[in-house]
Amino acid sequence: MMSSSIDSDTVLGLCADQHRRIALAVLANEQRSLTRNDLTKAIAKHNHHVPVTEMPKERLSEVQISLHHVHLPKIEAAGLVNYDQERGLVEPTEQFEEVQPQLSALFEADLDLESPVEL
Repeated sequence: MMSSSIDSDTVLGLCADQHRRIALAVLANEQRSLTRNDLTKAIAKHNHHVPVTEMPKERLSEVQISLHHVHLPKIEAAGLVNYDQERGLVEPTEQFEEVQPQLSALFEADLDLESPVEL
């Protein structure tokens, strides 16, 4: 079993917020780089259960701003993603792959997350 350089408390802390859980779940499901806009839409779609086109632009903007200023920087600081703020690109790191089994267990235990969380 590979030992992760990220401790369990850090992973649990990252998953304490629903927006971060959804973003991490989408990244885990997609297994590729995504844009901040992709993650914004996934969070909005998951939380409101309506097509993104029916979401008020203000609500989408709030989600995107919180991702940009709070959630993605926190995930990046933990070493799970590289976040290019200028381009809005979020790229999973090798450490993300290392903690994916922990994340998957947390996602499965979360009754509010429909599995798999998709774009």
